[in-house]
Amino acid sequence: MAYAVIKTGGKQYRVQQGTKFDVEKLDAPVDSEIKFDVLLVGEGETVKVGAPLVAGASVTAKVLSQFRGPKGVAFKFKRRKGYHKTKGYRRSLTKLEVTSIAG
Repeated sequence: MAYAVIKTGGKQYRVQQGTKFDVEKLDAPVDSEIKFDVLLVGEGETVKVGAPLVAGASVTAKVLSQFRGPKGVAFKFKRRKGYHKTKGYRRSLTKLEVTSIAG
C-alpha cells in the first residue's frame, strides 16, 4: 500500500489512504478537500524522496471536523519563593481523512 510523508502545522505526518489524523487548525470548512505537497512517497520497495518536495506528487484529504483538543496545563513555579502560576489551554485542531495519494 502506498504511503506518503506530508508537512503541515510545523509537523510531519506519515499517511496512507484511509488514515484519519488530527493536525493544527486549518482554515477549511467541514466536508471540503485539501491538497498537500509531499516530502516523500513510497510503495513497497520503491521510495521517492523530494528535495524538498516530490515533483507531481500530492495527497488529498477530506476535512471531517474542526474541534478543540484536550485541556493542557502550563504550571510555573520558583522554589522557596512562593511563586506559583497555572495557565490552561486547549489547542484548536482539524481532523482529516486521506482520500488519495497521487505520485
